[in-house]
Amino acid sequence: MKVGGQAVIEGVMMKSKDLWSVAVRDPKGVIHVKKERLRPLPKVLKLPFIRGVYALYQSLALGVKAINYSASKALDEDEGEKPMSSATITLTMLFAFVMGIGIFLFLPLYLTKLLALVVRPIAESSFLFNIADGILRVGFFVVYIFVISLWKDMRRIFEYHGAEHKVIFAFEAGTDMELSSIKKFGTHHPRCGTSFLFIVMLMSILVFSIIPKTWDFSWKFGSRVVLIPLIAGCSYEVLRYSARASANPIIKFLIQPGLLLQRITTKDPDDSQIEVALRALSEVVPGLKPDMPDMEKSV
Repeated sequence: MKVGGQAVIEGVMMKSKDLWSVAVRDPKGVIHVKKERLRPLPKVLKLPFIRGVYALYQSLALGVKAINYSASKALDEDEGEKPMSSATITLTMLFAFVMGIGIFLFLPLYLTKLLALVVRPIAESSFLFNIADGILRVGFFVVYIFVISLWKDMRRIFEYHGAEHKVIFAFEAGTDMELSSIKKFGTHHPRCGTSFLFIVMLMSILVFSIIPKTWDFSWKFGSRVVLIPLIAGCSYEVLRYSARASANPIIKFLIQPGLLLQRITTKDPDDSQIEVALRALSEVVPGLKPDMPDMEKSV
C-alpha cells in the first residue's frame, strides 16, 4: 500500500488509496483527527500523465481542507482569533497560485528576455534561451524555499514534514511502528513534494524548449501557463519511476538535488510530532492502531 502526506499547522495529513486523514495537536496537547473516504477514481484519471495532473489537483484540494482543520484545532483559543473559512483559504491558495506563476514563470522569462538583449547567443538560440530561463527559475525556487525556512512558524511545519517522512519510511520498511523504531529513519524521502517541484523545474526546461524563439513575449508566457498540466503529468511519472528505481546509481545521482533541497524543507521532529504523524497514518492504514494519546475524532 502506498501512502503520502503533507505537513500542516501543528499536524500532518496522510492519504492512502481510499482514505485521507489529518491529525493536529491543540495547545493543550490533545490530538484531534479528521478522517474522510476518497471517491473511487474513474479509469481515465488513472492513466499515465493524466494521473499526475489529477494528483496535483487532489493534493491542493485536500491541502485546503487539511489546513483549515488544522488551523481550527491548533489555534490558541486565548488569542480570541478565529480560523479562516474554507472560502478564505481557497482564495488565499488561488492568490498564492497566481503569485507562483508570476514569480516562477513570468519573472524568469522577463529577465531572460532582458538578458537576451545583451547576450546575443541567448537571443539567437531557443535552447540557450530556455536554459537561461530554467536556471533563473530554479534559482528563484531555491531562494524562495530558503527565505521561508527562516520563518519561525514555517520551521515548525518543516519539523512536522520531517515527522511525516520518518513515519512513511518506517511503514514502507515494514518495521515495528513504535516511536523508538521510527526515530531511526531519515527525513529525506524520494517521493516528497519538494523533489516533485524540483523535477517540475527541470522538466519545464525540456517542455518549454518546443516553444519557437520567434514568438513574442506574451505568447511565450501564455504557452508556459497552458503547458503546466503537461509538465505536471510528466514530472509525476518521473517521480514515480525515480522512487521505484532509487537504488539505481544513475537514478540515485539524478534525484540528489531534490533530496538536498529537503535539507531545507524537512527538519528533525521531536517525539510529540512523530506521534501526530503516526496517528494520521493509523487512520488511513487498516489494522495499524498504535497506542496513542487521547484524541477527539471528527469523521
